[in-house]
Amino acid sequence: MTRALRRAPGYLFLGVSALLSVLPLYFMAVSATNTSQDVLASRMLPGGALVENFLALVASQDVASAMWYSTLNAVVTTVLALVVCSIAGYGFEVYHSRGKDRLMSFLLLAMMIPFAATMIPLFQMFASFGMVNSTAAVILPAIATPFLVLLFRQSARTFPHEILEAARIDGLRELNIFFRIFLPTMRSTYAAAAVITFMTAWNNFLWPKVILVNNTYQTMPMLISNLRAGYVTDYGVLMLAVLLASLPTMILFLVLQRSFAEGITGAIK
Repeated sequence: MTRALRRAPGYLFLGVSALLSVLPLYFMAVSATNTSQDVLASRMLPGGALVENFLALVASQDVASAMWYSTLNAVVTTVLALVVCSIAGYGFEVYHSRGKDRLMSFLLLAMMIPFAATMIPLFQMFASFGMVNSTAAVILPAIATPFLVLLFRQSARTFPHEILEAARIDGLRELNIFFRIFLPTMRSTYAAAAVITFMTAWNNFLWPKVILVNNTYQTMPMLISNLRAGYVTDYGVLMLAVLLASLPTMILFLVLQRSFAEGITGAIK
């Protein structure tokens, strides 16, 4: 049996898996060009209702505003989370101690607590600060996550401490060491963390729905939910909104997919 024949079952399995993975995306894109009746009939060919669906979408919802606030929340959350969590992960590893290990264990235990259990006290806290119905209330709870701290801590373990000692001998301060030496060498980890954080912030629905009491600062997931709130749902318009909401995350992942894979595998090692 030749080498190609031995690999044929594996290639066949990967091909079928790739097809099954792409099929929902294809159906979403095709449904955005079809009428609601065609979508319900599971039509798999492109239609001619794209312009009609777009006009109906912008007539019923403020798409531009929702895209802007989704982008604002996701970008600001990603930038702040990268700064806060990378410094925390760096500190946990570079200034290693048993006390920090115990604290890290408590942070990992916090990952097991469902958000629904902390949502009400979190809302009460922001309400006491007068921050209900504000973008800051959406962003602040997401800028420090145990997973990102763990990711940067694991990546910091691969960083040679001899370089840190040499930099300290040369007179560099700790922040200069972090920003000028550590940060440039961990670009793949930052890329992986950026993809994870951006996708999570962009797709976040429950917390914005709770803390944003009206549609002034609505995000794309909230807009999609509003499209299904009526008595009759136009599935062509709904699929177009889902497609528009999916494009930024898909583009980001396609651009950073190689760095994402390197960052995740590097952190695991």
